Amino acid sequence: MDPAPNGIPLGLAATAAPQQPTLEGDMAVRIGDVVPDFTADTTQGKIRFHDWIGDGWAILFSHPKDFTPVCTTELGTMARMKPEFDKRNAKIIGISVDPVSDHTRWAKDIEETQGAAVNYPIIGGDDLEIAKAYDMIHPNASAGPRTANDNATVRNVFIIGPDKKLKAMLVYPMSAGRNFDEVLRLLDALQTNAKHGLATPANWKPGEDCIIPTSVSDDDARKKYPGGFKTHKPYLRTTAHPK
Repeated sequence: MDPAPNGIPLGLAATAAPQQPTLEGDMAVRIGDVVPDFTADTTQGKIRFHDWIGDGWAILFSHPKDFTPVCTTELGTMARMKPEFDKRNAKIIGISVDPVSDHTRWAKDIEETQGAAVNYPIIGGDDLEIAKAYDMIHPNASAGPRTANDNATVRNVFIIGPDKKLKAMLVYPMSAGRNFDEVLRLLDALQTNAKHGLATPANWKPGEDCIIPTSVSDDDARKKYPGGFKTHKPYLRTTAHPK
């Protein structure tokens, strides 16, 4: 096989260069990342997202289209549950791939059919920039008239901590309404970990026993959790949920 001028055989020259990462991979938002900041218009005025979060927690939940049936029930549910999130120092904010003017009209339908007025901001996302930044939609998607099916992947819940880092993310299909009781339970688990350094077992609910991480020695656990703990296995120790 004849060599090319750079010394690589001609038959291999086309495969010699390393593959570059795809844009989708570069844009992924992962747990532990600082979430993308942005400035946007909302139903409650213009915000800069990180400033809006402040020193508390935030729940950003997204919708593929205004005036869609499943999302209508979801926004009404979150309006009713907002006092529970307020107790946990967690702000709620929605985003739909439509302009704010559409959100305002949709809010009337939500209040009429769900019995609760939308009491949190909804971001206008019709330019798709926020959906792309949060890896909710294909990076090459174009703005303009779009259907809910075009935006089917925009069905996410992001739980963001006071440090502006992503703590948890849930992704749902269009046909299944989201379980916001689970979002609240997950928030409780995350805040328990942040405040007390404890993990939580399967199906845990506030008030139930928690798990001491394996990184904490027995001696340190006795100091940190004076109420005591139970050793089921060397790697599985439980203690009462701190009050």
